[in-house]
Parts: sequence; C-alpha cells; structure tokens
Amino acid sequence: MSSHHEDGAAQQTSHTPDPSLSSSTETDSAIITVTIGATVPTGFEHTAAEEVKEKIGVDARISKDRGRIYFPITTDKLFQVHLLRSVDNLFVVVDEYDHYQFKESKEETLMELQQLASELPWNNALKVWELNRTLKKKKGHRKGGNVMKAKANSDVSNVVAADTEQQTLTQETSPAEGDTKPEDAPDSESCQQGSEAALPEAKLVKFRVTCNRAGDKHSFSSNEAARDFGGAVQEFFQWKADMTKFDIEVLLNIQNNEVVVGIALTEESLHRRNISHFGPTTLRSTLCYGMLRLCKLQESDVVIDPMCGTGAIPLEGAIEFNSSFYIAGDNHDMAVNRTVNNICHIQKRRAAKGSTPGLPIDTVQWDICNLPIRTGSVDVGVTDMPFGKRIGSRKKNWDLYPSCLREMARVCRPGTGRAVILTQDKKCFAKTISRMGGLWRLMLTVWVNVGGLHAGVYLLKRTAAVFGQTPEDVHESRRTTDAQMDVKKDEELS
Repeated sequence: MSSHHEDGAAQQTSHTPDPSLSSSTETDSAIITVTIGATVPTGFEHTAAEEVKEKIGVDARISKDRGRIYFPITTDKLFQVHLLRSVDNLFVVVDEYDHYQFKESKEETLMELQQLASELPWNNALKVWELNRTLKKKKGHRKGGNVMKAKANSDVSNVVAADTEQQTLTQETSPAEGDTKPEDAPDSESCQQGSEAALPEAKLVKFRVTCNRAGDKHSFSSNEAARDFGGAVQEFFQWKADMTKFDIEVLLNIQNNEVVVGIALTEESLHRRNISHFGPTTLRSTLCYGMLRLCKLQESDVVIDPMCGTGAIPLEGAIEFNSSFYIAGDNHDMAVNRTVNNICHIQKRRAAKGSTPGLPIDTVQWDICNLPIRTGSVDVGVTDMPFGKRIGSRKKNWDLYPSCLREMARVCRPGTGRAVILTQDKKCFAKTISRMGGLWRLMLTVWVNVGGLHAGVYLLKRTAAVFGQTPEDVHESRRTTDAQMDVKKDEELS
C-alpha cells in the first residue's frame, strides 16, 4: 500500500487523466498491472488470500479493515478474478493511502476530498473498468445493482452520488448491459466525453459515489464525504450523477486514517450466485465456501449437512469441490423443497450453458437425532446450526446441540471424520463440546460476522473412540433420549 498523504494533501500526478472511456486506443490494449480489492466474509480473509494464491498465483494482502483483501493482477488475467469463490464484491483500486492525515475541521477535510478527485491517477482503473465491462458482456450480464456492504458498526453511505438533490436512499437496480437502452447507458464506443461537442450523439456516462466509512475520529459523515467527493468527480469528468442506473460506481472506503478509492467491478455481490429460493436464514455462498475449505475435502469424501436449510453449503460444495458426494437433509419439508428447487435451478443453468447438468448431491428429509445413515460411513459433516433467534430458541438449543453432535459423531468415521459447525450460540456450543471430549476434538475456531451477529465457525475432528463406548455415551444416553422425544413433539405440534 502506498503511503501518500502524510500531510493530508494529494500529490499531483504528472498527467491529467483523459475522461474518455474509449477502449479503441493503442494504449488501452497494452497489458498493465493494477491492484484489485475484494470484500470477503469477515473472518475468512486468510482463506480468500489462499484461494487467490492457488488460482491466480499472486500474494494477497489482508487489509487492516477486516473483510477486505488486495492483490495485484495484470489485465490479461482479469477474467480470473471473477472465478474466485470466496469474494463478495470486487473493485479496481485507483489509489490508496496508508496514513491520510484528515484535517480537524470538516470544511477543510471536505475541501481536500474535492481536490483529491482531480489529482487521482484514474486512467488505469478506467481502462480496467472498460475491459471488465467487455468481459461481462461476453459472459452474460448479472442482473441487479451493486451494494458494497460494510460492517454493522460502520457508517455507510450506499447510494450517495454527486448531485446533492439526489440524496434519497433507494433500492438500486442496474440495467442489464446487454439490453440497456441507449439513453440509459452508453456502449464502450460512445463514452468519449471530451469530444461530446464534436459528436452530439455521444452519451453521458452515469455514475454514483458510495462511501464506506468506519472510525470514530472523523469530523464528517459518509453522506458528506460522498457528496463532496462525488461533486468533484462530476465536475472533473463531466459525468452525470445517477444513483440507480449508473454505469460506474466510484468507491470511497475510509477506515480510520486509511483511504482507498476504487471503481466497482461487480454490480451484484457474488455470494448470491447459487441460490434462487431463499429461506429465513440462507447463508452466503462465499461463507459456505470458506467453511468447506476448512474441511480439506478429499476425493470421494461423503459429506452431509444434517440441517441444510436451502442447501447453500452442500450446493456450493457440489459445484466447487465436485470430487466429493454431498447429502443435504433437513427435518422441515419446506427446507427440503427449497433445496431441491435450488439444485434444479443450478442444473438448468448448467445445461443452458452446455455444461454437464449433473451434480454430486442428493436431498433427504430426516430427523437430525436419528439419521438414516450407517455408523462410521461419513467423512465430513458441515452445517449451520440454529442460532436460537430466527430459527428455534436458545432454550431448545441446550437439547438440540448435544443430540446433533452425538449423532454426527456416530455417523462420522472414527479417527478421520471432521465437522465444521457455524453457530452464534457460543455458550451452548462450548458447553456441549466440553461434554464430548471423548468423541470430538476442537481444532480451530474462526470468528465471523453473520448478518451483524458475532458467530463462530468451529472445526472439529472425530476421535478414534468407538461410538457407544465412551464415558460420555453412558452419561448422555438418558439426556439424548429425552431430547429426541422433545424434538419429535415439536415436529408434531408444528
């Protein structure tokens, strides 16, 4: 990361960026190296960095602001960034500052942000944006607008553009580039603002500025930063502010004294890639990918999700780690139906693209406390357990968690079986694991943010103990029987 702005003033670059977005010049065809920023599920930054190293072959830097990574890439490999499974949103970095010294007064700080807009090295980032736009047109446009998510404690301005009269926070939807009307968004050959007078048919580029700010020592709000910085961007490029049908989203990320300016490369978060039928607590696909990577899946592993919900975890596994076989199960018929529909949606999409539609996955309706699976026949169990908020209750978790983990211990292979569990009910889970030292060993805990809730992802390893012969088995046998009766009663009442 560069360390400009020790005194808060932007250093003037040696050239003035050409506001034209045309990709027809010779310089645009040259291969350049840029920095890509990616937002990732909080807590899985190292997992995302490992994936970048594996698939792109470069080292990623983890931001001080949790939930972001940065890595270099050449423009000839830009398509590879869209193949990453652990990232939510992508953007190309215009410039970044380690220690931006904000002025004490709001007016001086906002004036500096306005000056910064005209002094940034925009050229390379705009070339990458145009190249990325071309790649997406070839691949097929992803519908929906891009909203860069911030942490729950961050001050976020999601839809603030340069026009101060357009401050209404509305749900944004970007037009599909493949079928965009001419008046909504220009194509790559008609984005030359500098020649607008000579070419009356040239269309204005539409943009917005999104500011994500975290830190309590700023004299300004996200709205104010986005408004003033966006106004300067509008004046510099002569673009038109539009918060819903924008062509370019300029990102202003401020984390304490760290400032990163970027241009978004995704219009909809990549975590929505697999699910068409959502449930009340559907997990992001990017979080599912991180959980599956912790399992270190091997070829021919049998993987179960005993409480699959909409099937987000096993579906992500069947697509990305397809040398294993996945069984998605749930006791609720509506959850099973959603899972089946999501699988069918992916199969149809794959068939439409000419790929093999089959997936190594099956769906079952079952009782979590009495799985119809042979003892010691499963390699990995991965599941999102009820937090006791939207689904279930904290009181019921004290019976459900022990019953679930014991049944998973029964079906998992002694000595080699693994389990990855996500839950926000940390107290109940810790107590449950402490009672099962003979069956499970806690190997790793990853703290994550799930919808603003502080949750844990726990990696467990099955001990070599034979199920039914540990001290816990004798101690818990009566408790387990009672828990199973309670669960069955709840099912009958529901």
